[in-house]
Amino acid sequence: QVQLVESGGGLVQAGGSLRLSCAASGRTFSGYAMGWFRQAPGKEREFVGGIHWNSGRTYYADSVKGRFTISKDNAKNTVYLEMNSLRPEDAAVYYCAARLFAVAIVSTQYKYWGQGTQVTVSS
Repeated sequence: QVQLVESGGGLVQAGGSLRLSCAASGRTFSGYAMGWFRQAPGKEREFVGGIHWNSGRTYYADSVKGRFTISKDNAKNTVYLEMNSLRPEDAAVYYCAARLFAVAIVSTQYKYWGQGTQVTVSS
């Protein structure tokens, strides 16, 4: 019933910015938490950040804190990941995910997942 669709990925030069979108359909995410994850080739899926839908409280991994910002648009059922000062190590496939209750940092705790969008950072 619930579907998540990511968009906004692409190629960006180091130091540049990119904004990813995650649009949800099927229902409102009242009572849910949204997470952003990324996975580079040969690497584990890594927690980037998350937002609690109702309160707007956000959480960030240390590696992106101060550079990335998560926000949401209730009317559009959409979550955004704004990425600034991008580094080559930020290159990965980025996924949005949803689960009930609180934001979690473990990917297996999320029930709903998008297809992912590729972010490439060149030097």
